[in-house]
Amino acid sequence: MSGDGAMRDLGASLPVPEFDPPTLVQPPPLAEATVAIVTSAALHPPGGDAFTAADTSYRLIDRAQRKLVLGHWSPNFDRTGIAIDLNVVYPIDRLEELAASGTIGAVAPRHVSFAGNQPDDVATVRLDSGPAAAAALAADGVDVVLLTPV
Repeated sequence: MSGDGAMRDLGASLPVPEFDPPTLVQPPPLAEATVAIVTSAALHPPGGDAFTAADTSYRLIDRAQRKLVLGHWSPNFDRTGIAIDLNVVYPIDRLEELAASGTIGAVAPRHVSFAGNQPDDVATVRLDSGPAAAAALAADGVDVVLLTPV
């Protein structure tokens, strides 16, 4: 059997999780929506709580915070664009511009950062830290999130 066939057979034998139907909500029009960023760049303030290997927690980032450290530690990750402009992974200045032009209603007071390079088991993010981060954003009145995967 070819390598491709073996991989297909393996994939077909793996269990697939079953999820309850999602609860869908209709956000307000963007011109009225409060928007937050959720990034997987492992951002944190200098001297702040850095992410560690296999860290499934999250950090809340204050809207005014612009001095952030990229905590993504993969050796395969090119940091060049982020060194030039943090907005590559955390487009906070672009959100501020969208709010100023009336394209979005408001920029959220806090944003969320996770470490994107996770081990095989992401159940903790899915069942614990992810819902906790979502609850924090909901408490801030966030209607829409902009996901920036890294």
